[in-house]
Parts: sequence; C-alpha cells; structure tokens
Amino acid sequence: MLRFDHLAIAAEMLLPGTEQVERALAVAFAGGGKHAAMGTHNRLLGLGDLYLEVIAVDPAADAPARPRWFDLDRFAGPTRLTNWVARCDDLEAALAMCPPGIGRPVQFERGPYRWRMAVPDDGQLPFDGCFPALIQWQGPAHPVQVLPQTGLRLGRFDIVHPQADALRAALAPLLNDPRISFSHGAEKALCARFDGPKGEKWFPSECQKSRPDMAR
Repeated sequence: MLRFDHLAIAAEMLLPGTEQVERALAVAFAGGGKHAAMGTHNRLLGLGDLYLEVIAVDPAADAPARPRWFDLDRFAGPTRLTNWVARCDDLEAALAMCPPGIGRPVQFERGPYRWRMAVPDDGQLPFDGCFPALIQWQGPAHPVQVLPQTGLRLGRFDIVHPQADALRAALAPLLNDPRISFSHGAEKALCARFDGPKGEKWFPSECQKSRPDMAR
C-alpha cells in the first residue's frame, strides 16, 4: 500500500544545510523551491526511485496559520535526517491503517507538482517523527522524473527508536522495503547509507563509525 517516496533532512538555514549535505555525499543538489502554505523551502537530490530533500523554514515567507510539517517550528541544532515520506494511491485508506496522530490531508502545489499530504495538527509525526509522513501525488508529475541523476542510490535506511518493535509492527501491513531496518535505542536516530560511483557515503557521517553494521 505504501512505497518509499523520499527522505527529509532538516536545517536551520537552507543554503548552509544543503552545502553540508553536499560535502558529506560528494554530490550537488538541484531543483527545489518554496512551499507558500507551509513557509518552507527546499533543495532536492535524485536517488533513482526516490529523492532526498533538504528543507528549512523560509525566513522570507509569512508564517503559516498552522504548525509546519516535519515539526520544523521546533527544529534547532545541526542539520540532520529527521523524517521520511511514503507515498500511496489512496490517502484516506492509508490513514485509516496508521497510528493516531498521523495527521489530516492537506492540499499542496509547487510549480508543476500537485499533492495531498497528511500533516499532524501539532507538526510532529508518530514515534517522534520516525513514522513516515504520507503523501499522495496527483497527476503524473513527480520530482524523480526531472532531477539530474548522479548515480547515488539509497543503500540502507536505519531507524533507531526506543519503541522500534512497535514501529516495525505498525508499518508491517503497509510497507515492505528491504532498505529499511529498525533497531532499538535509547533515543531516536535516523541513519542513511548511500551507494554510488564514489563509494559508500553516510548521513550523518557519524553513522559510519557509530553503526558499523551499516557497512556492506
């Protein structure tokens, strides 16, 4: 029912955050824009069947009347992987199978893209943001169709959470992607390994040392 759509890296400021990720992955981001309804802006990187997004509050935009997605209103500190997004063909049906707090459908558009996305009333997704945000793309346009491809691909996405077993169980009927793993930890942590022409890259880079099992 659900398919991996994209990863979200939050930053306090978009340009410095994007540059940090570019250095870590040895690639250049392209594309992106502004989300007027949420007061945010982003930069994108194609990863084959999905994409990577660096997102931040847009200081030039008006503050929205509701909490921003990905809990960005309370984001502070280093640029880091904070969320992931799964797409579906029927948003209401998917929401009915998800934990409480996943959010309500909101209509969005940016350039050629139209989509509906479940946004929590308080901005924070279940399991401290480790449960995916749900998106339903409308029409044929999708970012992966136009983003330049650098050969970089997601090799593994590791979700660490104190309630890892419950999170795994909640997603089991909805999503089966061998790249996603769950493990128990005292605090939430999201780690991603990317494979490409320049070898394996991690974000955050500390994952390479702190989680040696992420290597091949």
